[in-house]
Amino acid sequence: MRRGGTAARRGVLVTEISVLVVATIADSVLALRFPGSDRGWTDTLAGFLAPAGPAMAVLAVLRRRFRRHVGTLAAAVAGLSAFSTVVALVAGHGGAQPVLTEIVAAGVLTAAVCRRLPPAHAAALASALGAVMIAAPLLRYGLDEPEALISVAAAAYWGACLGVGLILRDADGRQRAVLERVRSQERLQLARELHDLVSHHVSGIVVRVQAARAITEAAPDGQDHAGVYREIEEAGGAALSAARRLVGMLRDTEHVPPPAGASLGDTVRAAAGTTPPDVAEELDQLVLPPQLATTVHRVVLEALTNVRRHAPDAADVSVTARADADDLVLDVHNDGVTSAPASAPSGFGIVGMTERITMLGGSLSAGPAPGRCWRVIARLPLGSEHRPFDTLPQGI
Repeated sequence: MRRGGTAARRGVLVTEISVLVVATIADSVLALRFPGSDRGWTDTLAGFLAPAGPAMAVLAVLRRRFRRHVGTLAAAVAGLSAFSTVVALVAGHGGAQPVLTEIVAAGVLTAAVCRRLPPAHAAALASALGAVMIAAPLLRYGLDEPEALISVAAAAYWGACLGVGLILRDADGRQRAVLERVRSQERLQLARELHDLVSHHVSGIVVRVQAARAITEAAPDGQDHAGVYREIEEAGGAALSAARRLVGMLRDTEHVPPPAGASLGDTVRAAAGTTPPDVAEELDQLVLPPQLATTVHRVVLEALTNVRRHAPDAADVSVTARADADDLVLDVHNDGVTSAPASAPSGFGIVGMTERITMLGGSLSAGPAPGRCWRVIARLPLGSEHRPFDTLPQGI
């Protein structure tokens, strides 16, 4: 992605420079029609302003290097163009400076200020650039010259640059919003993992320490409290193991969630790993919202982790994603359960999965199934066919 983005930016830069070079050559041809009128100091000043067009082109290209100073560069181009126009008016139309390179450079900077500057500054500079772009051909050549028609093309070009700048500004805003949501989701995910894997162990240590202190204070007669301290040691070891597990999960590069815009099939496959999932054909290419993709990935991954932990001898493990009425159903089923407990295992993985599903308006059930099996079923609102997941809570 990075290489592709760099190549695209390089291509745009080459195209931009090529257009500016062509405009400069066209200005040289246009200058032959207005060679000057030898009117003293004004014509001399006009001669000094001859490189103004290429200078503006350089300033337009430099905006890529000095993005924080794009407003200053745009103001310099607008001021230099306006000054050239005033000199042409004083010197007479015979000393008019060519305008094509100026117009191209000013249009490029119009798009840049609309994209990067605050609204008030962008509006002021874009208006100033548009004014000098349109006024330069009219005032320098006069209404009776055909070159004055360049102002019509300049007005259209300015409008196009304005539109491009606003579109890019909106795209940048959307990208920042997506990145902020992703960061927020990562923080929430980390907080859930810390809660699910560590907090209950630490709480157990605190409770046992409080119990040991209470026993010691109630009977300070030297009784053997080795059993209590042994429980504290075991709880501390469990907390350490949970912390190591969390670090391992954060370092895991094999089961990372797919990027934004991934389909349901890609998300489930990324979490299932070596377990081939069964994804309904009509849902395989369904694009998931970011918050739902993270939840689906984590639920499938946690369910399979529980299989490896509690049923290491399982011979039949299945992961299914299907549509049931208006719900998306994730079904993880495995055999190899040594005993069928009446309730869920004592870990907090199911609690974490339930929290994630509930936050999105769904439900989760986990429990024993016939034949010494275990089954985890998660249901999420699928929504209408044309607008799937439109009922999901926003901002999660």
